[in-house]
Amino acid sequence: MSFRQRLNSVSPQRETVITIGVFDGVHRGHSHLLQHLKAAAGAQYQPIVLTFANHPVTVLQPGRDVSLITTLGRKEELIRQQGIDQIVSLEFTQELAQLSAGDFVGLLVENLNMKGLVIGSDFALGRNREGNSERLAELGREMGFSVEVVEPLLLDGLLVKSRVIRQKLTDGEVAVSNQLLGRTFSMSGEVITGDRRGRTLGFPTANVDVNKGMAHPADGIYATWALVDGVRRPSATSIGVRPTFGLSERLVEVYILDFEGDLYGRELEVEFVDKLRDQETFSSLDALVEQINRDVADTRDTLAISGGANGH
Repeated sequence: MSFRQRLNSVSPQRETVITIGVFDGVHRGHSHLLQHLKAAAGAQYQPIVLTFANHPVTVLQPGRDVSLITTLGRKEELIRQQGIDQIVSLEFTQELAQLSAGDFVGLLVENLNMKGLVIGSDFALGRNREGNSERLAELGREMGFSVEVVEPLLLDGLLVKSRVIRQKLTDGEVAVSNQLLGRTFSMSGEVITGDRRGRTLGFPTANVDVNKGMAHPADGIYATWALVDGVRRPSATSIGVRPTFGLSERLVEVYILDFEGDLYGRELEVEFVDKLRDQETFSSLDALVEQINRDVADTRDTLAISGGANGH
């Protein structure tokens, strides 16, 4: 379905107020914007989030990859949790990228009955990003919609942006990422068969095949929660190549504390609370096992501080 067909298929129930963006991660900055959207809509208008199924950068800069913080399904779920029922997801294409700002907002006025547009201060749309806040205000006066510009959110001097969160994850600073997200960063994937090396060491791990193209923390050992049958269980998670064994394949291995059960073939979600240490090379298996025991103890301490079995 083309973006024109998708917009034409929406048929809102009444006049609308719209915000537009990738909304990757649906972090606290996005929540800040969505609160303004709902306030602008009030009881008179229907609030709509227009987002993209793919990241525009991958189309505007071919060959450049962007690791996403959330899948499209998870993103839409998080937006709905904030009281927005109408989400319009478009595939960002070269055709869409070549539309002028006037043509694009014209489609929104025509198909979505837009009467208000809520945007961030650095937002721009249309060919060559011509549709900045000033240009959109001009178009609003011509086409009959208002434009509200929302200032960005700062937390402890950090701009709450998806790119900042990705960088913090890359740096292994998951606790900071969690603060900016407003929740615990998580990854998920199918549990696949590994080499069962952890089992021989006394620490059987679930080898998680994380969805490709998704953001992940830096290599290291983390205190985590693993969601098994809807229950959050304490766990320690290793991301890395296991240099002690001379391996090079990057793995996500989850050791679920005090748990016995077969997870092969099942989807496992892992929430990252804090980094315990960097990946290390050990001189012997005994030294490795000693360190794993310390990691398990540190995990218990960290998760107890983070709020217990039901904490976020």
